[in-house]
Amino acid sequence: MSDSSLAPAPAPGPSRFATLRNAFLSGLLLLTPITITWIVFSALFERVGGGFRDYFFFFVPADLRDHESLRIVWNIVATFIIIVLITLLGWVSRYVLGQYFGSLAERFVQNIPGVSAVYNTVKQIVDTFGTQNRNLFNKVVLVEFPRPGVRTIGFLTNKTQGEPSARTGLELLTVFVPTTPNPTGGYLLLFPKNEVIELDMPVGEAMKMIISGGAVIPPWPPAAKVTPPTLP
Repeated sequence: MSDSSLAPAPAPGPSRFATLRNAFLSGLLLLTPITITWIVFSALFERVGGGFRDYFFFFVPADLRDHESLRIVWNIVATFIIIVLITLLGWVSRYVLGQYFGSLAERFVQNIPGVSAVYNTVKQIVDTFGTQNRNLFNKVVLVEFPRPGVRTIGFLTNKTQGEPSARTGLELLTVFVPTTPNPTGGYLLLFPKNEVIELDMPVGEAMKMIISGGAVIPPWPPAAKVTPPTLP
């Protein structure tokens, strides 16, 4: 008796019905999200654009405007017109009316004795940490604070030599040392230049480290940048 007669029979493959069933389910899974997306957006265009279609396109003949095959096109265009109008309204209310009424309110507050001093101080702090002065902290430094032997993270804010440098005869640097976990408060310190260690750490990474209380430490050394190969 040969060995081939003892070999196990090959396992039967999937039936034709199972193959067709799996293909149908795959096609159904592929079309389901597309169909649901189309239904949602069609309803959105019909409700939003369809309600204003006759007002925006009153000059279009009714038979062309209400034609079954072109109605969805008019609805889409009307919906985008509404989106543009809402965006324009928000821009006007924020950058035109908002600035006008904001300036009136600011002038009113600044004319109140006592309140104006507090308002101006708070406004300077907000402007300091606002987006307009995001580059104020242009360098992360390491300084010895609050006692010798202990070092902390700070931000170099100014290298301009003023009266403190003239009075002391030292080249002083202005360093802001924020508190943890709220970096809006901190200490304004003047350090001799030779006592300030400039770091390669980005300002954003230093902020994460301060806010997290040291739980988030930027990696060191930083990941090397991969230079793409140049084409001949």
